[in-house]
Amino acid sequence: MKLLNPFPLRPHLPSLVYLPGMDGTGRLLHRQSESLAPFFNLHCLSLPAVSINSWDEMAQGVISLVSRKIKQKPVYLCGESFGGCLALKIALKKPEIVDKLILINPASSLRQVSWLGLGITLSHWLPETVHQASTLGFLPLLASLSRIEASDRRQLLQAMRSLPQSVVCSRLSLLYDFVVEPFQLQQFKQPSLIIASGADRLLASVEEGKRLQNFLPQAQLEILPQSGHACLLESQLNLTKILKNQNFLPT
Repeated sequence: MKLLNPFPLRPHLPSLVYLPGMDGTGRLLHRQSESLAPFFNLHCLSLPAVSINSWDEMAQGVISLVSRKIKQKPVYLCGESFGGCLALKIALKKPEIVDKLILINPASSLRQVSWLGLGITLSHWLPETVHQASTLGFLPLLASLSRIEASDRRQLLQAMRSLPQSVVCSRLSLLYDFVVEPFQLQQFKQPSLIIASGADRLLASVEEGKRLQNFLPQAQLEILPQSGHACLLESQLNLTKILKNQNFLPT
């Protein structure tokens, strides 16, 4: 794994570490990067397309990267979907490296979607060609396509198809087995912001956002009524404005 920096680093700015969705490319923050850049040094996690690691292994890898590579404090940890689960694991494992936590449609509720459990089982048996073709049909569940420009829809599809079938199955299984107990969440004392899409067709993100808010001691919740699961690619959405409205931008 490595950290990508879309802009040159500046020593006077705090750091925002973006943990991507299941694609793991770290490149799907591009629509938000330019507006975030005046406020943060941006670091986007990129996971190897062939890596199959446990939550603890990935969390420890990110902790080591942040400890070695990032000198600019404070550190904002921002996890989207799959990355939201990873962010929670990191925040609970090493809370002292996280000054503020941002969770965007965290996939911590995937276990509650019963048909996905069946889909994970079936996906192991699909031929690779069928698996690649099925990603196109999955796209409307993953994103509100009418709110995403054509070029970003293509980039999202390309990111989905960049992973081998074995890695997709492995990461889906990790999500299905993901568990964080309420008493663990209650130990994390730093400020948290949960962003949940009201039109998420993949996961019950608003309900999960409310659940997490109940247990994280300093959590705020922002609901996006019209947004889909992959909300950061939507042309109408501005993450910087959301952070500003929630008093989550550095001063």
